[in-house]
Amino acid sequence: MRLITIEEHTLDTAVAQASAARSAEVSPHFAKSYAPSTGLPYTPPVHVLEDLDEGRLADMDAHGIDMQVLSNLTTQFLPAEVAPQLVRDVNDRLAAACRRHPDRFAAFASVPTSAPDHAPAELRRAVEELGHVGALIHGRTDDEHLSAPRFDPILRTAAELRVPIYLHPAPPTRATSAADYEAGLDPVVATRFATAGWGWHNESGIHFLHLVLSGALDRYPDLQFILGHWGEMVPWFLDRLDEALPQRVTGLDRTVGDYVRENVYYTPSGMFTAAHLRFCADTLGTDRLIYSVDYPFLGNEGARDFLETSDLTQEARLDIAHRNAERLLGL
Repeated sequence: MRLITIEEHTLDTAVAQASAARSAEVSPHFAKSYAPSTGLPYTPPVHVLEDLDEGRLADMDAHGIDMQVLSNLTTQFLPAEVAPQLVRDVNDRLAAACRRHPDRFAAFASVPTSAPDHAPAELRRAVEELGHVGALIHGRTDDEHLSAPRFDPILRTAAELRVPIYLHPAPPTRATSAADYEAGLDPVVATRFATAGWGWHNESGIHFLHLVLSGALDRYPDLQFILGHWGEMVPWFLDRLDEALPQRVTGLDRTVGDYVRENVYYTPSGMFTAAHLRFCADTLGTDRLIYSVDYPFLGNEGARDFLETSDLTQEARLDIAHRNAERLLGL
């Protein structure tokens, strides 16, 4: 069984350095809370994140991962004046890795959303010239969702190119973190509560729902999004959302549940739990489930075994393992 995983990350040093000030402003204790020295989960060494050759490939081989779709994080925190060039460099770097290992890597494009006038052209270049298979956007930009009017050309370009957008988690806004996550808590606890423990999954679900409720998917009805972590909490509230927000209130062309079932692919992001798999398979089906590990924030160990020993049919396992990714991403 061929196994493709699609939320697999790398680090670009120049992007990390240029985005550090904004990242620290949004989440001031993030670096301390996710330092490898803590020994806590989701804290890989920098050299593992940076590696796009032998070490990464050896780990994939050891755990039965045939292909990774690579992506780079933190570009949404870049200052506008440097974002276009740094994002271009990131996309070129990922394209070079894909050329070196064409059977093992594909890539999602980064997009310079802090310089939105440059973003559509860079997305088009990354897809049409470099061969990237979609875009990954790391949370809000300047505290705004993609539903903000200035980002509409990005959505239009993705729709025209017929490539998906992976809405990746990012920390909540500074005001939200201070109000909802930090009061009375140790900074490390508060930061992890606001990020991996809860906050950034909630943020990603809200991000997608903003896009729905703003009418973006009525303007671009075929545009596809990918949500990690079993749909970033959204599947658990589909019935409630449709009950609370019927079409006579939203004025939309479809129900919220329709948009989720017709415009969203979802992945486990390394949360290999049977209960989540059963619920999401029953609620959303398996024809929109694509596999992901969230490497190297989580290891590849056990990823293949979880799918192969699930109680799904063999046809469903093959869809999840590679066929859904091949269909959506043209792999």
